[in-house]
Amino acid sequence: MTANLLHELQRSSRLLGRPKRVLIVDDDESIRDVLAHRLERQGYETIGAETGRQGLALARTDHPDLVVLDLRLPDIDGFAVCQDLDEDPNTCHIPVIVLSGMERPDIIRRARMSGCTYFVRKPYDPNALLVLI
Repeated sequence: MTANLLHELQRSSRLLGRPKRVLIVDDDESIRDVLAHRLERQGYETIGAETGRQGLALARTDHPDLVVLDLRLPDIDGFAVCQDLDEDPNTCHIPVIVLSGMERPDIIRRARMSGCTYFVRKPYDPNALLVLI
């Protein structure tokens, strides 16, 4: 199913005539930069945000096709970002991949209840994440 998702993203990107846009929300600049670099090498366009509020604003103005989100952010946590995206009719269709070092079952369950599509544990395998994206 993941391979099908990747194929569909690439196919729809070609049909739309523009690269898929991925919003990366993480307060760690090095994580944002490394992930952005990997995605851009694969033909994706990336947008970076270091806070939850900045991520929400960019999701509403830049219309990403996917959000990659950390749970620990300096202002509002990733759960709140996920929930806000999920409850907004303009952003509720955007899939959200949560990247987190917190992997307890209650954290994963809370992330899913907040609207996250996929939960990926840090540190993550970059190739596996690319397949998921």
